[in-house]
Amino acid sequence: MKNAVTIDLEDYYQVTAFSQQAAVGQWNTFESRIERNTAKLLSILEERGARATFFTLGWTAEKYPNLVKEIAGHHHEIACHSNVHRSVCDLSPEEFRQDTLQAKRLLEDVTGRPVYGYRAPSFSIKSNSLWAFEILAELGFTYDSSIFPIDHPSYGWPRAPRFPFAIKTACGPIVEFPMPTLQLGHKRAPIGGGAYLRLLPYWFTRWGLRHINDGEEQPVCVYLHPWELDSEQPRMEGSVSARLRHYFGLRGAEAKFRRILRDFEVQPLNSTLEGIISDRSRPLAEQKPIPEVSFGQLGAFLEEPN
Repeated sequence: MKNAVTIDLEDYYQVTAFSQQAAVGQWNTFESRIERNTAKLLSILEERGARATFFTLGWTAEKYPNLVKEIAGHHHEIACHSNVHRSVCDLSPEEFRQDTLQAKRLLEDVTGRPVYGYRAPSFSIKSNSLWAFEILAELGFTYDSSIFPIDHPSYGWPRAPRFPFAIKTACGPIVEFPMPTLQLGHKRAPIGGGAYLRLLPYWFTRWGLRHINDGEEQPVCVYLHPWELDSEQPRMEGSVSARLRHYFGLRGAEAKFRRILRDFEVQPLNSTLEGIISDRSRPLAEQKPIPEVSFGQLGAFLEEPN
């Protein structure tokens, strides 16, 4: 079983938690650490012979084209993480279309390769922005990884499928690869990435990922940000909860990420999806197609359980 490793390529001041203190127009005034942190990340991946998917901002491709070229040159997948990290639910459909199209073109111009994957900033495709999936399909994206099937104050679809499924749109289907969760009785627990990787003990993360792989026979999508390997990054102003969520566990994140690469076989997300869609290692009769859902079913996932 090969799992996907994904990197949300953004700097420490670009996260949603600090958006009130660091508006897009101010980004150039902050000390940038994305190049050094990404270089460390690339070195770690290179040591293990591992490849990943880098969900990249269009802004980053425009300002640091050589960095994005270097990532692609190491045979990692470049995917889209919006243009300037604005939440999808804060945009109109036309604003989202223009933001995403601009980012996609910038990424493709820099790398010379088509971009097929998308991840919304802060998993921000919600009940009032289901139209985003149709726009993504219209713009030529074949997969998305924005749904977190948990109950969370800022994001989450607690009743959504936990494993990959296809969303039917008027512009064609788009495959959704949800973020990793454990089913613990009637509750779901997030695992395997971001703050959850930093907060949880590694033995629990390893057990949870192996349970999904071996017990449920499904791959998972681990995720990380370059700034999570940087415990010396400048401290931002923000709410107590935002600062706790952002800074807690930074010192141990690199060791945990290295252990994931040691304990699991990994690959870019597009390769994992290709393996799911057409698993040539199994007889045709045993291959399981990805389930399809309609927009009506998506809406039902967002409703509160009875």
